[in-house]
Amino acid sequence: MPERKILVFATHNANKAREVQEMLGDAYDVRSLTDIGCHDEIPEDADTLEGNARIKARYVVDHFQLDCFADDTGLEVDALGGAPGVRTARFAGETADAQANMSKLLKEMGGTRNRKARFRTVFCVIQGQEERLIEGVCEGEIATEQSGVAGFGYDPIFIPIGHAVTFAEMTSEAKNAISHRGKAVVGMVNALLER
Repeated sequence: MPERKILVFATHNANKAREVQEMLGDAYDVRSLTDIGCHDEIPEDADTLEGNARIKARYVVDHFQLDCFADDTGLEVDALGGAPGVRTARFAGETADAQANMSKLLKEMGGTRNRKARFRTVFCVIQGQEERLIEGVCEGEIATEQSGVAGFGYDPIFIPIGHAVTFAEMTSEAKNAISHRGKAVVGMVNALLER
């Protein structure tokens, strides 16, 4: 049996790495940054989600000579010109938590009628000389107030299209079936298995 190809997921989150490993089966040996001994603070200073995903994947390829995939996720609100976008996790400041970010977003939205928004996850996959970008999008709108306690980040104020509840009011299974990240992971796994 041929040796499985090592593929690094540029994350320290063991659960995320395990999830992708289970979906890929025996096709690849998925390892996290922790697994390969990478404890560097990889900069994420690009002005796009694609750019940040590429920086992280390229860092591993250049420093560890291993194929890698990395992701970045952002919330894009039409009425705010696409903000917070690449600054989603730091919208209310570098040390802001989810509550501060949501509060700032709701305050900036005010009574705006156009509440259209989307979550977008972008994966950058680098294998040898080949680099691919794979995207997952979940369209929805921003609620006028927080609702629900499940999930994380902006989940209590994001209502996906076709639903009357926020991500934070859904079961993790229901959310994962329609989420931006779920779609991006499936798209990436399919692309990897086609190789």
